[in-house]
Amino acid sequence: MWKGGFLLGEPDRRRIKDRRSKPTPLLSRYTFWGRRSHFRREEDQRRGGYVDRYHTGLLFLFTLIIGLNILDALFTMGIIEVGGYEVNPVVNSVWSIFGDKFWIWKFGLVSFCVILLCIHIKFRLVKPFTFGIALIYIGVILYQVILFYFILW
Repeated sequence: MWKGGFLLGEPDRRRIKDRRSKPTPLLSRYTFWGRRSHFRREEDQRRGGYVDRYHTGLLFLFTLIIGLNILDALFTMGIIEVGGYEVNPVVNSVWSIFGDKFWIWKFGLVSFCVILLCIHIKFRLVKPFTFGIALIYIGVILYQVILFYFILW
């Protein structure tokens, strides 16, 4: 509605109807050769979706999570060797099945989950969830270091 030469309300500034009939799929030909690294429209940012390229800081975050996972497996094996036990019932059952090779299962499972988090990072709750996972892993590693300190000294 025009009033005094000004348009009242927020018009849809796009002159052409949106040519995309559906959002970008999870896996497509653009997954490895695409250019989309973020969403321009605020509506798309709120809704989330998939992008072709990721921020380099995510590489650090996901490498941190995988590195802490490896440290967790090594510390767990060390604590069990000196007489400790695994508190997590899932890992404890995997430990009883695979023995010292449980770290392969743990590494594979966490790496697969990190890949899923990376693919879905532009969805609203995924990034805070990923930071939370990193903080929990840091807490677990600190707890294990304290355990080693009191056990070995």
